[in-house]
Amino acid sequence: MESKPLMADMDRHVKQLVGISLDKRSLSEEDLAPLRRFAAAAAGRGTGLRFLVAEYLDSARCLWTDLAAPGRAQDLQDAVEVASALIRAIGEGTVALAEGYETAHRAAIRGEEAMRREFVDDLLNGRTALGRLAERAERFGLRLVGPHSVAVARADRPFAAGEDTTRYVEEALTARFTAKDVLITTKDGLLVCVSHGAVPDVPECFAAAVRSAVDQPCKIAVSRPRPGASGIVRSYEEARSTLDLAALLGLSPPLVQAADLLVFQVLGRDRAAITDLVATVLGGLEGARGGPKALLETLTAYFASGCLNTTTARRLGVSVRTVTYRLGRIRQLTGHDPADPDQRYILQTAVLGARLLDWPTRPLQPSE
Repeated sequence: MESKPLMADMDRHVKQLVGISLDKRSLSEEDLAPLRRFAAAAAGRGTGLRFLVAEYLDSARCLWTDLAAPGRAQDLQDAVEVASALIRAIGEGTVALAEGYETAHRAAIRGEEAMRREFVDDLLNGRTALGRLAERAERFGLRLVGPHSVAVARADRPFAAGEDTTRYVEEALTARFTAKDVLITTKDGLLVCVSHGAVPDVPECFAAAVRSAVDQPCKIAVSRPRPGASGIVRSYEEARSTLDLAALLGLSPPLVQAADLLVFQVLGRDRAAITDLVATVLGGLEGARGGPKALLETLTAYFASGCLNTTTARRLGVSVRTVTYRLGRIRQLTGHDPADPDQRYILQTAVLGARLLDWPTRPLQPSE
């Protein structure tokens, strides 16, 4: 319910409309300010703008009885001018109500966005006590109980809160899933989707919505699900590191699952060991005419095709004879036979390590 001073402002304004109309003048800024305050207070208590305007117009309509009383207007022309002034004043008053209401509404939205941004930062950084975080999550409709996965999207142009692309993706996800299962936000130029593990389709729908909204190449990574608020932090970091790793490896699929890159993460934890493995197993390829690049590409395609020469040749766009020759050279230069199951694992692990180290584009450093 509105405070008495605000209601007094509204009543005083309505009563002043009679004098304003008889004087045939427009409303001044001093006349309109109380209406804006009244509308802002109504917005704060949740009153709809249409109900507010209807109430104002109904009150103003009752004034016509006073204006039409004997002695108010001198003649017909004067009555027309008075009526015109009243209509103009009512119109100006209605605009003032809308302005006050919209100003309060925008301020509320900005305040809500600021609170949401603070909550998201605390959620993804893990800086707030879990109990307090859970209370704030309820305000935004997100439930922190159970496992959550995090998907992040990166494009050439950073994502920003409130922009068209972000709103499109958020609306697409919330139209299909409930707010308690999905949170769409931005952080450090990434578009982030936190989803409840009980709704497994969210990451794929998020990826589809991003691809529809973004008119530029983008990469999307999805973490493994983890329980609780602390799990969201870990999942977010995993999704980010997966994006970085996918870029380093030059992976072509637009959607990358963190679980699919676990072997790379394991290899990358001991850089010195993987450097030594690459140098020991693949170092001999530097003796090939033209360098190791073609032979390394052949190994990569060979393992990706299930160790089939025909499929490898098709992937590389060369003849089967060329593939056979290159595999033979690899066996000669490295001492490891790609066709031997016992030696294949060593070669394949070394090839993965070479991709992590960006070798042979980057020379191997003894300190790595």
